[in-house]
Parts: sequence; C-alpha cells; structure tokens
Amino acid sequence: MADPSSYRPKPGQIPDSPGVYKFRDEHRRVIYVGKAKNLRQRLANYFQDLAGLHPRTRTMVTTAASVEWTVVSTEVEALQLEYSWIKEFDPRFNVKYRDDKSYPYLAVTLNEEFPRVQVMRGAKKKGVRYFGPYGHAWAIRETVDLMLRVFPVRTCSAGVFKNAERTGRPCLLGYIGKCSAPCVGRVTPEEHRDLAEDFCDFMAGRTGTYIRRLEKDMMQAAEEMEYERAARLRDDAGALKRAMEKSAVVLADATDADLIAVAEDELEAAVQIFHVRGGRVRGQRGWVTDKVEAVNTAGLVEHALQQLYGEESGDSVPKEVLVPALPEDPDAVSEWLAGRRGSQVSLRIPQRGDKKDLMGTVQRNAQQALGLHKTKRASDLTTRSRALEEIAEALGLGTAPLRVECFDISHLQGDDVVASMVVFEDGLARKSEYRRFQIKGFEGQDDVRSMHEVIGRRFRRYLQEKERTGEWEETPAPTGPVPAPAELAPGGPVPGQPAPGEPVSGAVAPEAQDPALVREEPREDDGRPKRFAYPPQLVVVDGGRPQVAAAKRALDELGIDDIAVCGLAKRLEEVWLPDDDDPVVLPRSSEGLYLLQRIRDEAHRFAITYQRAKRAKRIRSSPLDDVPGLGETRKQALIKHFGSVKKLRQATIDEICGVPGIGRRTAESVAAAFAAAAPAAPAVNTATGEIIEEDDGGSRT
Repeated sequence: MADPSSYRPKPGQIPDSPGVYKFRDEHRRVIYVGKAKNLRQRLANYFQDLAGLHPRTRTMVTTAASVEWTVVSTEVEALQLEYSWIKEFDPRFNVKYRDDKSYPYLAVTLNEEFPRVQVMRGAKKKGVRYFGPYGHAWAIRETVDLMLRVFPVRTCSAGVFKNAERTGRPCLLGYIGKCSAPCVGRVTPEEHRDLAEDFCDFMAGRTGTYIRRLEKDMMQAAEEMEYERAARLRDDAGALKRAMEKSAVVLADATDADLIAVAEDELEAAVQIFHVRGGRVRGQRGWVTDKVEAVNTAGLVEHALQQLYGEESGDSVPKEVLVPALPEDPDAVSEWLAGRRGSQVSLRIPQRGDKKDLMGTVQRNAQQALGLHKTKRASDLTTRSRALEEIAEALGLGTAPLRVECFDISHLQGDDVVASMVVFEDGLARKSEYRRFQIKGFEGQDDVRSMHEVIGRRFRRYLQEKERTGEWEETPAPTGPVPAPAELAPGGPVPGQPAPGEPVSGAVAPEAQDPALVREEPREDDGRPKRFAYPPQLVVVDGGRPQVAAAKRALDELGIDDIAVCGLAKRLEEVWLPDDDDPVVLPRSSEGLYLLQRIRDEAHRFAITYQRAKRAKRIRSSPLDDVPGLGETRKQALIKHFGSVKKLRQATIDEICGVPGIGRRTAESVAAAFAAAAPAAPAVNTATGEIIEEDDGGSRT
C-alpha cells in the first residue's frame, strides 16, 4: 500500500486550468482517469488526510504510485479526452457499465453496393444504419417480414447473393415478391439503394408520408378499376400499420428523445435507456456497474452519456436527452452531444406531462433491473468466493488464487500442434487475456514436451516484460539453464513484441500489421495492459502428473518459485500437484472442482477451435499459394477462367497467359508450382464407388 504523500506533486506544479489526470500504480498501469475544471483544486482533494476520504477513493490513492495530468483549453475537450482515455486504458477504478445482455439491432448495410437488411449484435460498424436495440431478435424479424411487402430490400447473405448472381435464379423471396432481386438484375443498384433509403426513413419515424402515399395510390387504382393493384396496395398499407403498432406510442408524433434513468445503492447502480423515435419506443437497453469510485447520480449520468454516445454521430444522437440529474457541467456535456449530432441537443430533467410520466416508467425498469442483478450477483459472488477458497485450501495456497491461467495442448495425430492459454480472474473468464500458441520447438506428438515449451515461453515473456519495465533492481539467479534472449527469434527479440511462434491474440496490434514498425520500441509509460506482464497465482494444466512435472520444470528453469502449479486429469477429475505421488481428490459436489473443470474445459475449447482453424486453412491450401507475386485477385481470375483447379493444372503455359493480368513469367511460375505439387488422389464416395470431381473453387464435391 503506497503513501499518497510519496508521490504528491509539489506546491505550484499543478496548473489551475481545465484538464484530465491519470493515476498510475507501481506497474505503470493507469488505474483511474478523471477530468476537472481546475486541476489544482481537484487533485488537492485526493491528497488530504486519508481518514477524510471516501473508502473507494482511499483505496485508489493508496493503490496508485504516481499522478500526471494533461492541460486542455476547454471543458468539452476535457470530456472528450477523458472518454478516450477510459476507453483506451480501461482503468480499474473508473465506473464501467456492463450491458446486461447482447442486444440485437435491425441493421441496414448502406456501405455495400446492394444494401442488406439483417439482425446484428455487437460493436457497430461504419457505414451501417442501426435501429433499436430490440428486446428479442424475433421481434426484428417479424417487423422486417411485414415491411418487405412495401420495401423489398435484399436480406440474403453474401454467399446466397453470389450464388443467385452466378446461376441467374433468385431465391424464394425474389419469387414471392419480398425481394426486388437485384442479384439477377430486376432492379438497378440505384433503384435498390432508393428502396433501402425509404426503408431507413420509415424505421426512423417518418411513417405518415409512406402510408398516405400508399392510400392515395390505392384510391387512384380503385377509380381506374385496377382492383387487384388496389387490393395489393391496401395490404401493403395494412402491413406498415401493423409494423407501427408493434411500437407503443408514448409521446407526441415526431418526438425524438432518449430517456435515461438510474437506480443505485451504496455498491452498485443500474441504468435504463428508452429510445423514442417518432413518438414511439423503438428500443430499450440496460447497464449495470459496480461503484468502484465515489460517484453520485450526476456522475453516473455523465458516464452513461459518454458510453451511450461516445461512438455515435448524426441521427444516432437524438434531439433531446432526458435525465434524472444533470451532470456537473451540463453546458459542456450538451456542447459535446451537439458536436456528435451536428446540431443542437437539449439535455434536461423532465418536469411535467407525458415525458415525466414516461421517465417514471424508465425509473421503475431501472429499479427492477438492479434488484434482479443483485439477486443473481449475490449468488454468483458467494459461489465464486467459496470455489476459490476451496481451491486454495485443497492446494495449500496461502491466499485465494484471484488470477488463474490454464494451458491445454491440441493436435490431430501430431499435426497442427497448438496450445491455448485462458485466464480467469476472480472466478470469471477474462477473454481479452486469452492467448494462442503454435508449437515450433519440434515436430510430432509429444504433449509433455509441448507443455514445457508453452509454459517456458509464456513466463519467459513475463520475465522480459518485468525486466524491461524495471520492476526489479537485479535479476534473480535461475535454478536451471535460461535460454539466451537471442534464442527467441532470429536476429534477436524485440522488446514487448512476440517472437515468431509466440502466442497470437484475437486482436492484432497495429504495429504487428506493418513490418516496418515491428522493431519500434514501445513506450515505457503507456499504461496499457501488457500481454504477459501480470503473473497468475495458479497455473492449471490439462493433464496428469507428466504435464504438471513439465510445467513445474519450465518454471524452475526460469527461477520462478512463487507460482503454484496443478493439473486436472480428465479420467477421474483428479488434481495433481508437483512432487506428489498421489492426486488431490476434491468432492464431486465441490464448487472448487466445478470451477477448475470450467477453466479446463474453456482452455480445451479455445485450443481445439484454434487447431481446427489451422487445419482448415492447411486443407484449403493450393499450389497457387506458393507462386510469388500471385495475389488473391489473380488466383480467383485463374480459377474463374478455367472453371476448376483440375483444369488449370492441365492447362499449358500459353493457355494460362490468355488470362487477363497473367504474364508469361507468372504463367511459368504457376505451371512450375503445379508440376512440383504431387497430384492428389481422387476422392471416392464409399457408398457408390463414384469418383468425386473438383468443383470450381478447387474443393471436392
């Protein structure tokens, strides 16, 4: 525990202007981000007598080891910078809202040549128009099914679209009139985009125009005695009205507003948002958070506004935002929202009328969400705490293992050998910390040797990170041989960068995408979580005594003796410890055993998913992959020209030169690649004895 006086800035160092400040811990990780109109006054509040601080604030300042700040010119800039840093550094002591579920949206992909209407979840993509969120995906599909009568926009996937385009036959929706069939040229790209724009306008609340137009056309068709067309228009208008009825009318027509309500207690808070567009509730969502910082209702509202609109722009930010309490600086927040929308945004507390009544409904939803969350959370917290305590007691650990890392090896008969590392913190999966490894030290099937390699690589990186950041003053003497750093990669390792064969995460760092940037030295004080900087209290391996011994040997060779190791064998779910002849047998009803099983099963799932992906990529490989300078576009041009890989293999150099974009040198390289590759044996249908030919893509059917 640090003494705040040890890093308190000297008098006069802190400016009295607006700015954003960061507290960092002893590992240089950013643990708290805040903003202030006057940095000197705000930071002085953190360095008073600890007894006078809020318990959460006291915990933060004693965890921190330094403080720094950035001066900005306006409070709006401070708000923007605070949001950016919270998103970038994910500080542990800042309020972070968690969605209580993954909400589905109705999305229109306006960034495609032929926009598609579909259900989407997760992060929003640029160029896609979103409506919602909805409570259930089936509600979106029902609405879309009604609206396709009037706006027959494409809803099929890219694969179905390309297949229809290739065969010249539309899908079923094209035949029944619920798709304009742009895949076969029934409408031009411009006409189809107009349909998609009309669809978006209707969903945005501009409904009256379309219904009045349909009713006018219906009356005109009836006067001209085109009764079938009039009946069809009548049904179309009815479909649109039914789609509108699925959203309750709550406010005056043309009202666009978001209503935000907060329910809180001393430890947690729940936020509910109703999205009202065109006077109708178009979506609802909710968040929950632990109050890890001393924050009041106004502060919770401000954090909610940042999370809700931080990535939005244009019409996604409504004209009016109704809240239960105004932020500390409502003018700055309103200006920030106006900048996101591009026009004026009203931020206020409803005082009377329909809006206040609707706010009461949103508030009741927030109270109910908080109560439901606390019921679940109480059970979860109790169970997880008991599980960690049982593990600590069974393995003889001094404290509960708050961070557990589990490793598993996966392969198919010795091919495509990979490993996985999953991380659980406080009994919950932390998927952003998951890592994948390729076994490069040897070939063949040897789970014990693979485990030794993976554990060694993971904790060698940990020691490198520790030494690079200067967290120790002298290097501990290893108990076994430690490979020289040059062994990690040809030409020497790059500090902070994975060597070849090191684990790959789902997100690729920007510097890893450009070879020119790979050797760039990362910043020492960037505050971001490093890939292997934090050690676990417990390492779990999937296996029995041999795998545990290999993991322990790898740690001993690196001189690491403060990390516990155990293995969970699948046969009888026994827990093996290093140097013990007999396993530890936990009761079948033990929460600790259940947690270890969940961690082990998650590591197995993550490993086998990666192994299958590698195997599928290898199976899909082609001799064309080895031709230098032959990109994906020209590969597809070759396959499309000849119809299949088999016919391309039989083509002469002159015939290959006939493909647009293929020169003679490339054609010779293609012919040489096929000549060097051994011809694959024909696949045979074992039921009929029929030889299965290759299709246009080079795969067998």
